[in-house]
Amino acid sequence: MKFDFIAHRPCQVKSLLKEHDVSKALLAKVKFKGGNIWVNDVEQNATYVLAVGDKVTIEVPNEEDLAGSLQPVARDLAIVYEDEHFLLLNKPHGVASIPSVLHSNTMANFVKYYYVANDYPNRQVHIVTRLDKDTSGLMLFAKHGYAHARLDKQLQAKTIEKRYYALISGSGELASQGDIIAPIARPEDSIITRCVHPDGKYAHTSYQVVEDFGEVKLVDIKLHTGRTHQIRVHFAHIGFPLLGDDLYGGRMDLGLTRQALHCHQLSFVNPFTKEKQIHTSDLTDDMENFMIKWKTKG
Repeated sequence: MKFDFIAHRPCQVKSLLKEHDVSKALLAKVKFKGGNIWVNDVEQNATYVLAVGDKVTIEVPNEEDLAGSLQPVARDLAIVYEDEHFLLLNKPHGVASIPSVLHSNTMANFVKYYYVANDYPNRQVHIVTRLDKDTSGLMLFAKHGYAHARLDKQLQAKTIEKRYYALISGSGELASQGDIIAPIARPEDSIITRCVHPDGKYAHTSYQVVEDFGEVKLVDIKLHTGRTHQIRVHFAHIGFPLLGDDLYGGRMDLGLTRQALHCHQLSFVNPFTKEKQIHTSDLTDDMENFMIKWKTKG
């Protein structure tokens, strides 16, 4: 795969490439594993000094399909968007993002099969945005390591925006919109759960009530930080845990037996086209049907 860059100041090739998120590791891969560098279509090395307007082209070698790595598993994918760099899927609830001791049929396995079945040159799976097993909605993959590195920069700069719908339940008062700013830490007695703790890491969640059924509400949520279980912990902290979230005290007697959380919007700037992309996903049937029944009760 080849990528072109234009020098806007005199500098070495490697300095220009660093400005475009080409890491030392990727540059070494270009140098030693079958890639190449050209300046104005003439082969050069990374220390070549560029003039303003010079065109640098790099060829990144295909990523190896390592033996004994992630196993491909056949399953149909709900593809929302795909180009040569990115793959955006609608993840069903009940499916883990990555393999573990407990889970082997995961989104990563399904994507690996999709790459192999379509004979894609790069077959390593790069997850950009991960979702909990019982969370549904939009999940973004990079189709090669360089694309992943470029979106990692956006993650660090907090310019990839994810919005979620959640069904929450509580008996107290909840403002129609607000911010939850509370640090999140891992409790000493658990490797799974998280909690609000003064010694935790800064965490910020914004929300707006979309529909109010009294005790139950549908909220639209924006994450400003990405702590583990952040939405679930924050809403439990203010007395409105997610329906179906038994880990954090959510009600299990109203018909939803998984945390009622769905990533319904994801936006990012495509670093290769410079276009802002905004993608959406409809609510899942279980959450939609719950609200229809709840409205009927009212």
